[in-house]
Amino acid sequence: MTAHQLILKQRAELLAVLCGGGSVEPLDCVLDLLLAWEILVWEDYLSIRVAEKPLCSNVRQLLDVVYDKGEVACSLFLAAMNQVLPEEQKAGLCFGKECAVVGKNRPDTATLTLLTDRPVLVRQLRDNIDGALNALLTTGCFTIKDCDAVQLPVYTPSQQVRRLLDQARFKGETAAKTLLQYLEQTETTRPNPEDEENHFSANCLLYQKKLRSSVAAQSHSLSTYGGTGRFSLDDIYTDGLLEVTDGSSETLTLGLEDVVGPLGTLNEDADTVLVSGEAGSGKSTLLQRLHLLWAREALLTNTFLLFPFSCRKLNAEHRELSLKELLFLHCCWPDRGQDEVFQFILDHPNLVLFTFDGLDEFKQGFTDEERHCCPTKQVPIPILLFNLLQGTLMKGVTKVVTSRPQAVGPSLKRYLHKEVLLKGFSPGGIDCFVKKHHSDPAMARRVIESLQANMVLLSLCHIPVFCWIVTKCHQELLGGQDGIPQTITDVYLLVLQHFFLRKSPQPQGVLGKAWLEEHLDTVLKLGQLALEGLEASCYVFSGYELQRNGLTEQDVSLGFLIYCNDLSVTDCKRYEFLHITLQCLFAAFYVVLNRNSDRSAVSRLFQPQYRQLSGLSQRCLGHCIDSSVEEVESRVIETLNLQITAQFVSGLLSQRHHNLLLECCPTAVRERKVKQVVKSLSKGMQRHFKSIPRPVEGEKKSMHAMPSFVWLIKCIYEMQDNSIAQDTMAKLDVEHLKLTYCNIGPVECTALAYVLKYLRNPVGLQLDNNSVGDVGAEQLLPCLHICHSLYLRNNNISDEGIRKLLEKGMKCESFQKIALFNNNLTDACTQHFALLLKSKQNFLSLRLGNNNITSQGAEQLAEGLSYNQSLQFLGLWGNKIGDRGAEALAAALKNSTPLIWLSLVDNAVGSAGACALAELISQSKTLEELWLNKNCISRDGVECLIEALKMNSSVKEVWLRGNNLSPEEEEELSKQESRLTF
Repeated sequence: MTAHQLILKQRAELLAVLCGGGSVEPLDCVLDLLLAWEILVWEDYLSIRVAEKPLCSNVRQLLDVVYDKGEVACSLFLAAMNQVLPEEQKAGLCFGKECAVVGKNRPDTATLTLLTDRPVLVRQLRDNIDGALNALLTTGCFTIKDCDAVQLPVYTPSQQVRRLLDQARFKGETAAKTLLQYLEQTETTRPNPEDEENHFSANCLLYQKKLRSSVAAQSHSLSTYGGTGRFSLDDIYTDGLLEVTDGSSETLTLGLEDVVGPLGTLNEDADTVLVSGEAGSGKSTLLQRLHLLWAREALLTNTFLLFPFSCRKLNAEHRELSLKELLFLHCCWPDRGQDEVFQFILDHPNLVLFTFDGLDEFKQGFTDEERHCCPTKQVPIPILLFNLLQGTLMKGVTKVVTSRPQAVGPSLKRYLHKEVLLKGFSPGGIDCFVKKHHSDPAMARRVIESLQANMVLLSLCHIPVFCWIVTKCHQELLGGQDGIPQTITDVYLLVLQHFFLRKSPQPQGVLGKAWLEEHLDTVLKLGQLALEGLEASCYVFSGYELQRNGLTEQDVSLGFLIYCNDLSVTDCKRYEFLHITLQCLFAAFYVVLNRNSDRSAVSRLFQPQYRQLSGLSQRCLGHCIDSSVEEVESRVIETLNLQITAQFVSGLLSQRHHNLLLECCPTAVRERKVKQVVKSLSKGMQRHFKSIPRPVEGEKKSMHAMPSFVWLIKCIYEMQDNSIAQDTMAKLDVEHLKLTYCNIGPVECTALAYVLKYLRNPVGLQLDNNSVGDVGAEQLLPCLHICHSLYLRNNNISDEGIRKLLEKGMKCESFQKIALFNNNLTDACTQHFALLLKSKQNFLSLRLGNNNITSQGAEQLAEGLSYNQSLQFLGLWGNKIGDRGAEALAAALKNSTPLIWLSLVDNAVGSAGACALAELISQSKTLEELWLNKNCISRDGVECLIEALKMNSSVKEVWLRGNNLSPEEEEELSKQESRLTF
């Protein structure tokens, strides 16, 4: 393959590696070589290296310029890439045949020498900029203004050298000679890579060693539930599912090492990486793992210094601090050379990483209104944090932030380099996690078997915190006194039983049926502390606050509260709940069991707006007033925590737990609160239904669910009352329900199926771009009979999940359409689809794009299609069916009278497949569109299609972009048949 063709074929990959990490250094190094080899002239360089344009735009311009210059330029460009890129980035790239640079005569002027020797001069001058500028200043070649322009702090040392070389060239021959003479006198040699550490001062290396030691000590162990022991993070850490969406909306799966890598970059100029996930999805543990691996030099090897911060702890910092004080007071104090270390941080932002855990737990919502760019000026913590995230302060430092997705508004998203989604455990991850927690293989096997026997409980365990609870409370789970947990509230009640059981004075360690009544005083005191904390966005409590709520050392010893080592406050102990969800559980207990609370406290917990508040509800809910968009955004986290609290309230008031509350809450009071919850849920759903717009003429009536819709569904599920679900759904009258990008996982699928099965009329259920997975797909089965269409694009579903879904779908008369683009399907699924097509003669649409289906799978699918007389839409784009698969499908579809649309885009289909499809065109009376873009069809195949089109006037378009045709052939063939689209 020629260099020309290699650049065209690998354009996306070349763009990715040159833009990797957001640094312009790889591009600049390639440009240096191309200037030295005289492939580029200075005018070319100026058209490519435009400072005002994004890096990706400049790289695209370089690729265009080189491509237009011909084969030799392309060969030398690939040679330059091969020379510049590190070995790990060359994987998968082809650089063609070795191309030697033709030797040229030495330039006869100093200014030309600065161009031809540019790559070497950049390396030689990088550590001698001050001396070179001084020499130019002394001889009068440069002014102070020229020196200042070169040494602007926004430029890296290599960029400063390039500006110095450019300035010297523009100043003329004298300046160029002076610069070259200075280099000869100093006899600067290229630094040895083995002496890389010599670039860092002794003080900086000493500080790095201390920081690594500090971070390793903080990250080594992971506290267990109950505070009864500590696990080594190495022994217990289990990878979660990490995904990122690239600029083309395609989802990529990441490893831990990719969190700060180039994959998924959306904004080249931003520095902040957001790791988002629901409460309990493992965000903090992931960061802890990242910290530990850095401290051991096993990951992030290009990061010299890493500074970890907890937003929960930053909440407790009321002093105004400078950036220097923030780093050294909250992370690690330099034993010597503080100013030198801090100056190193300022001078080398590309070698520094900041992490901020729990941005959603920060009291103040993100705002970019107040600018602050001075690293030594003291300002309030929120201003300091927000300016770091948006890059006004410490531009170039990578920042990794964790947060719940709903808590990150549009104002912060403008400053995101990329967003990584943490989606909890895979089924294999659950098994791995349980086995790591139990040294006894037999016990681990029993727990796993109990989970696999109950899909509802298994769906809960995809959220790591729930998996941890189930694993730690396995004795209560396997004991099965109250049945297997079905809801989130059930699972969390296991925690309470587990902790109280450990402290039970009874000889056998068995709790009585009235265990809640026995510990009611402790539960209420913890509940009041939890609720007051949620009110004030407070998640860390002082000993005084515990004392004020009447909590004793005996209460603390139960393990619901753990000691929090807050570096910014060293004169008193501080405590936090084991997890934010546990804080919400105790708050819910207080709302349900406190007899002195406002009678309207429960109903107000479910309302989006509050006007006149009093008593308890004013204290704990008043911050939810929707007075402005800015205030809502700044208070999203309180709303999220209140929603979790409301779920627990719903669960505690369910009939399942009537006996538990019997002696703790008078029946009349409980029934009143149940009615308040039911009424609130009904009103909340009605608000959604009333917001549904009237359908446009010719379109279906659809509802795009608002964020709180799924929460209300989950609350109804926690109630476990079929009549509530039935009454609620009786009022919903839509044909299409859209729940895309709503963080729908297995837990939400369970709740959705529980409620949606009571819909009166079939709907199209759209769940694209969520985390349904195989377990979630199985949880949807109870409502499949009411779905005429099911859209599950990008949901990490495999063949096993589809098998169970289709087995049920074949028995559902209304089920007629399914879309599964971008999942993990292989040939193993096609036999199930073939059976579906054989048995359902009312099935209309099958879309399986961007999976892993080969010609074998296409042949299996063709067998089912040959018996089907109803399918109208078939999409298989982005698979690997080839000519053999295309031929099988074409043969099967010849007898399919209703087929309207067929897509085989990007399937390695050649001219043989195109000729087979031409026969389909010639015989079909209904086919309107055939999509064959990005295949391997040559002129012979296109001519077959043209001949077939002459016999069929009903076909409107045949798409053929990106096939094996020259521009001249495309133009000629399009003139022969206007329905061909190239």
